[in-house]
Amino acid sequence: MRKLLYLTFSMALIAALTTYAMWAADRPVGHYLSDLRIDLAVDQGTPADRGNLLGIQPELFPSDYQSSERLHRKLAAYLQKARDQGLLNEKTIVVLPEHIGTWLMVSGEKDELYQATTLKEAMNWLAASNPLKFIRALIGAQGDSRLDDAHLRMKAKGMAKDYQALFGGLAKEFQVTLVAGSIVLPEPSIIDGRLKIGGGALYNSSVVFGRDGLPIGQPQRQMHPVFDEHEVIAANGERTPSVVDTPAGRLGVLIGSDSWYPDAYRKLDAQGAKFVAVPAFVTGRGTWDKPWRGYKGLSTPGSVSLKAEELSEGQAWHHLTLTAQPPSSQAIAGMSVFLRGQFWDQGSAGQSFLSSNGQHFADGNARGARLLNLWL
Repeated sequence: MRKLLYLTFSMALIAALTTYAMWAADRPVGHYLSDLRIDLAVDQGTPADRGNLLGIQPELFPSDYQSSERLHRKLAAYLQKARDQGLLNEKTIVVLPEHIGTWLMVSGEKDELYQATTLKEAMNWLAASNPLKFIRALIGAQGDSRLDDAHLRMKAKGMAKDYQALFGGLAKEFQVTLVAGSIVLPEPSIIDGRLKIGGGALYNSSVVFGRDGLPIGQPQRQMHPVFDEHEVIAANGERTPSVVDTPAGRLGVLIGSDSWYPDAYRKLDAQGAKFVAVPAFVTGRGTWDKPWRGYKGLSTPGSVSLKAEELSEGQAWHHLTLTAQPPSSQAIAGMSVFLRGQFWDQGSAGQSFLSSNGQHFADGNARGARLLNLWL
């Protein structure tokens, strides 16, 4: 009798594991509808032969990330609209927002993940449908929030490959220099022209792709992650922003809150940066108009007199992003581009703006996808 019970239990367990394995391996692709429209919100300056900075503020949702092909279709539609309006040339620098590559972590997943109502529920589906990857990532997780670390780390190799193929491919397809927003990866580096990952801490990083689709220089790692990300994302210990050569001139990249630090601009000035691109992301609906929370746990630079709560989040971004405001920065132009959309229960704020001759130009309508263009 005991042997029979043991045999029955073993067979039931095998059947359950087999069913689970088949469920986890199944990746059906559901019906997809997405708004490919984008409006030119700001067009500043006069066309010349010096090129332009073109910011793309996309409106993205989890379903856009179900496959790289879907995301390519949407971003390519935005770039095609820019081309049709005469905004693309051999000296164009396209700037995409922060974390546009990070959400590649949910690419190729099951419908249940995209249909989840909260980010926590979506991450539970991510782990459940990739059990071996999740367990390996959890064992190697670092930082104070091992669960969040594991979610970001578990598909990092594939994310790096997809990120380069997608954004490098767009740069080559449209013959532009492309600042590919940012992506969170473990110790990313460019080796023999390929974006590779390491086994260390997670960094929020940005790669610039040239008109040939290849990376220019090394990934720029974020130097000052905001307080909300400290438990997962490491700060770049070198604290040196890099500058790359583009057909339009030397370009510096500051990721998100790195643009709040005057010292970052001094380091870019020392390297001869003419332009500064700021991929950015602000979470929470309505956050842009709510009181600024200050440096969010980080030390405030001595030269910054602003205090938390005395102005709005949006006003703080305009005050602290010192691009093209001499003598704070010697760059002649800059652009801050924000990610917009809805990722489960995580809304977004942020309104992209550009800087030229000490002035900021912004579009007050944050709804929908937007193009912002600055002729150099």
